[in-house]
Amino acid sequence: MELKIVFLVAACLTVGVYGVLRMPKYYSNHMVLQRAPARAILWGFADVIGDTVVVLKNGVQVEETTVQKSSSNGTIGIWKLKLPAERNAGPYDIQVKSSEGILSFADVMFGDVWMCSGQSNMQFKMREVYDSAHEIDDSIQYRDIRMIFSDFVKSSVPLDDVSIRHPWVYPIKGIIDEFSALCFMFARDLQKHLNYPIGIIESNWGGTPIEVWSSPDAINACPTTVKPSPSIYWPTDLGALWNSMMHPYLSMTIKGAIWYQGEANSGHPDLYACQFPAMINDWRKKFHANSDGETSEHFPFGFVQLAPFRAGNTIGGFPPTRWAQTTDVGYVPNINMPDTFMAVAVDLPDFNSPSGAIHPTYKQDVAARLVLGARNVAYGERNVIFQGPFPTAYNVDNGLHSLTITFDNGTGSLHMNNNNGFEVCCASTISGCSNPASWVAAPIKVTMTSKVQIDASGCQGNYHVAGVRYLWKESPCALKQCALYDSHTQLPVPPFVKTEVFKSQASIVVG
Repeated sequence: MELKIVFLVAACLTVGVYGVLRMPKYYSNHMVLQRAPARAILWGFADVIGDTVVVLKNGVQVEETTVQKSSSNGTIGIWKLKLPAERNAGPYDIQVKSSEGILSFADVMFGDVWMCSGQSNMQFKMREVYDSAHEIDDSIQYRDIRMIFSDFVKSSVPLDDVSIRHPWVYPIKGIIDEFSALCFMFARDLQKHLNYPIGIIESNWGGTPIEVWSSPDAINACPTTVKPSPSIYWPTDLGALWNSMMHPYLSMTIKGAIWYQGEANSGHPDLYACQFPAMINDWRKKFHANSDGETSEHFPFGFVQLAPFRAGNTIGGFPPTRWAQTTDVGYVPNINMPDTFMAVAVDLPDFNSPSGAIHPTYKQDVAARLVLGARNVAYGERNVIFQGPFPTAYNVDNGLHSLTITFDNGTGSLHMNNNNGFEVCCASTISGCSNPASWVAAPIKVTMTSKVQIDASGCQGNYHVAGVRYLWKESPCALKQCALYDSHTQLPVPPFVKTEVFKSQASIVVG
């Protein structure tokens, strides 16, 4: 009965119950609006230019505005207003009134609103996740998490309204089953910590490349674009989903976004290193502008570094794409990607996933790692460690035929599972590292608290150690069994590559 009522009310609100006063379809019962200090935006359409639109919260008027002519179509009226900043969670009843009608919304909460976007690993459903029956049963208790599903629609032009598969709803069996597992688990783990409502917007489409989620401005920010190959299963036209599944949300005030995508662009890592930060910066700029400054122009953006795929020693396009996801730095935030956070997933293979090995079912671990990043970057908990140790200096000892790597400027705390994963490039110059045959295995010889010494004896004669890389395979290890982790947080050392003609006894510091 509860489910039927939700559908009925949502359908009425979609068309506008009383007349021509209407709002985008992402306003509905059970919605979450962005909490203070930001102010939530309400907006919509009307026919009577100059008419007054008022908003009541629990029967008390809190704001009003005037209907203006649309800048794009002078025959259509547009109205837009900001609600007073609200820290109390609610629930509230909100009414929007004008001479043309009344729209009513019940059980409205104020919390943090997060956008969840990308391709199939973000679309991956709760019913598909590891231990799904338990996860679905457990989800029902989180009534302060509210979800909305964008429908699969593409467009050649930017749209003002979005198509909705399901309006705002709290977790209900039969509905939560179909929702993004990563999006929900991120919200769940975050809500446990914050103890106030979280609203999550699922707007994703499996198989899609980054180009379809990018506006023309973002696409033009990169020097060349390789046009994605056409597909009968998902759109590949430039901007097709930006227009239909992201642009309509721009006036909404949001807290941040999380993203799981990159598999579809793994053939062009150098281009992706430009496209990804360009898209992030463009989203931030446009959400900020269209929300009249209420969504931060630096809003936090979290993402998942590509997980493993096929078992074996294949290199393929995933390793350089993982590197490109960080703009060839290896970690975030960095100078090219401020206010971002990343969940490393390279140690989470699922070769027997019922959905195929490219879709690991272990979304719980990914969500937990993302939440650590959100707590630090989005919520200012600077003491929360959200990434594993990272190399900061390299020292070659030709006498011992070894390369010593220092992590976190000597403050790292390493735990070693095994001695695999490192390779050195044996060449006379770094240009020689472009030859796959130049890379040879370099097992760990010694592990210290914040250093490892790896075997560089594979470089003989006139060949020097001209580079080092770690976890440079499509699927470099078994589940949580890569070589190096932080001994306190159990977070993995991420994949990295460094090409340099390392000089004997010279310590090379990297930024």
